[in-house]
Amino acid sequence: MSALRRCEVLVIGGGPGGLTAAIYLRRFRRDVIVADKGNSRLSLIPISHNYPGFPGGVPGTELLGRLREQLGCYGGRVEHMDITAVRKEGDIFIASHADGEIHTPVIVMATGVADEGLPVERWHEAVASGAVRMCPVCDGYDILDKKVAVVSQPHNRTGHALFMRTFSSDVTLFERDPDHDGHTEPLSGEEAEKLRLAGVRYVDAPLQGVTLTDGLLPVLHTADGTDETFDVLYPMLGENARSTLAASLGAQCGDCDKVIVDDHQRTTVPGLYAIGDVVVGLNQISVATGHAAVAATAIHNALPWQFRKQAQDSDPGEVP
Repeated sequence: MSALRRCEVLVIGGGPGGLTAAIYLRRFRRDVIVADKGNSRLSLIPISHNYPGFPGGVPGTELLGRLREQLGCYGGRVEHMDITAVRKEGDIFIASHADGEIHTPVIVMATGVADEGLPVERWHEAVASGAVRMCPVCDGYDILDKKVAVVSQPHNRTGHALFMRTFSSDVTLFERDPDHDGHTEPLSGEEAEKLRLAGVRYVDAPLQGVTLTDGLLPVLHTADGTDETFDVLYPMLGENARSTLAASLGAQCGDCDKVIVDDHQRTTVPGLYAIGDVVVGLNQISVATGHAAVAATAIHNALPWQFRKQAQDSDPGEVP
């Protein structure tokens, strides 16, 4: 038989946002289930130097582990679970997974985003070594004066290149060939002038692929037969929010399918909150944890009060 479980709050996603929300909610003495598929982008980060409180940096897997441990201090845990569908009946959400259903009045979507792909051999090794980096806001400082390749799409190619130019004097802008027809969209006169003034080199031959040297340096291969080695590659190709579940409930979404929320992280669906990268805004760990604090506090204040009983009746696993 399929199992039926109930909770006050279901958090979908066990990245930094989801875990922080769960920590707050457990400290508010709320009954929380955290469902996670195990594909947090944080686990791909070799080391983050811009997350507060870690002067020497912190690996993504370590930060996830610390957050899980902290959640455990308050009787919470992460369950490996894929929520495949969500519907709403009255004021209750019904979330389906392989082993049954979860009924809850509140859901927090912390499902993140998926990056647009680029043909890079040994992808995980490239990211782990720092040869390929995904977030210049996070780690642009860490590649000061390196030889940088930026791959972008036409809608914001100059913006990405100019941003990287603030960290290095050696920046080259490439474009991929999404239709595989050997053509890219030419620069406008204004774009070409901006790149010229900034000293950014532009390669108009379409990018065909990326390989790694034995020393884990990225080599970019273009349609004209040129192979060029760089210190680091930033594939700035866009992203798509993992917002399918939210959209299925009728939540309003914006660019890149990101969920639109108010100042309390509430979506347009009553009882449905969204935090972190899945939300319209800046993709940063610190932003996700800030979203989590705001959402968890709003949720606690919106749920029926759970007045404290005498000390001997405290919750199992509760920290005195």
